[in-house]
Amino acid sequence: MLAGAVLEQRVVVFFPEPLRNVYQLAQWLPALEALHGRRGVAVVTQDSRTTAWLRRRTSLPVLCVARTATLDGIVQRSDVALALYVSHHPRNFQMLRYSSAGHVYIGHGESDKAVSASNQLKAYDRVFVAGPAAEERVLAELLWFDRSRLVRIGRPQAATAAPRSAAAVPTVLYAPTWEGAQPSMAYSSVPTHGSALVTSLVAAGIRVVYRPHPRTGANRREVAAADAALRRLLDAPDAQGTGSRTDADRPLQEAFAEADALVTDVSSMAVEWLPTGRPLVVTVPADPAAVVAPSPLLDAVPRLPASAADATGTLVRRCLTDDREAPARAALVEHYLGGSDPAAALTRFLEACDDVITARDTLRSAVPGVGR
Repeated sequence: MLAGAVLEQRVVVFFPEPLRNVYQLAQWLPALEALHGRRGVAVVTQDSRTTAWLRRRTSLPVLCVARTATLDGIVQRSDVALALYVSHHPRNFQMLRYSSAGHVYIGHGESDKAVSASNQLKAYDRVFVAGPAAEERVLAELLWFDRSRLVRIGRPQAATAAPRSAAAVPTVLYAPTWEGAQPSMAYSSVPTHGSALVTSLVAAGIRVVYRPHPRTGANRREVAAADAALRRLLDAPDAQGTGSRTDADRPLQEAFAEADALVTDVSSMAVEWLPTGRPLVVTVPADPAAVVAPSPLLDAVPRLPASAADATGTLVRRCLTDDREAPARAALVEHYLGGSDPAAALTRFLEACDDVITARDTLRSAVPGVGR
């Protein structure tokens, strides 16, 4: 069906990830649909399950292109000006090798994880970042990185600070990250904090909503077992009495809206939460190999080591009644997210894409015999 296919769209989103990682792209769909209205956007996948999931959830054209030769033909026949990437999958180089387009990394979340300053960023013509924190992180960590490649756009997916009435039974969203693919990324608290943390919160009369990362347990069986144990714990009578539950499927904004506080790991979840203005606790990775760089966010919130997980309920109760860290968190919204206005961030994203396309077209038109 793709033999002889020509893309009318000027933008390609290249996403070779399996279904388990589709959350990385899902968060960008509204912004990409807005871009589609002015430039035309096609999503290119390499996994049929991912393709089917996306086709059910977006009006964007989604093409499953598994063979390099097929991709080569499509790119050669089309006038793709901009390629966008949301992950560092090694197969990105199947698209990156085409010099006829501008290549931009947009990522799938702003965080203090080590991967946020990966040397892989050097592969892209531009890197769209949310705020000053990302710029400082990249320039501090990456040798010989050209700072002109960084484009600050904000965060179109940023949460909004909606008022929340005090509840008789407060709700804590426990949203840990996954275990990572290597020791330096071992930030997950599920196997080290999870059971004691949840038990302590329930004992303190707090409703717990457990939102595991989509990849929890993907790389380590003991983490998958710990995740299963937490789900059973939340099904127990004591937890059910507070209304606690596991909820991994709802949109993030809905999960944020019903929570009075967030307990999470070193991850983008901590940053995404900042605009809500509500209390935040971040765990301390138990694995000494986990890379935790100096961070103004981590300096501004209570940290929870595994040894203190059984006192989480006491800590969260204090944060709910005496949120002394609120001013410090509020000051970080601009630093990490470039502001808390998602509409303004969307405008900057669209304009940044326009700028790359215009610059690409100008440069290509100056190449003899190319004309596009």
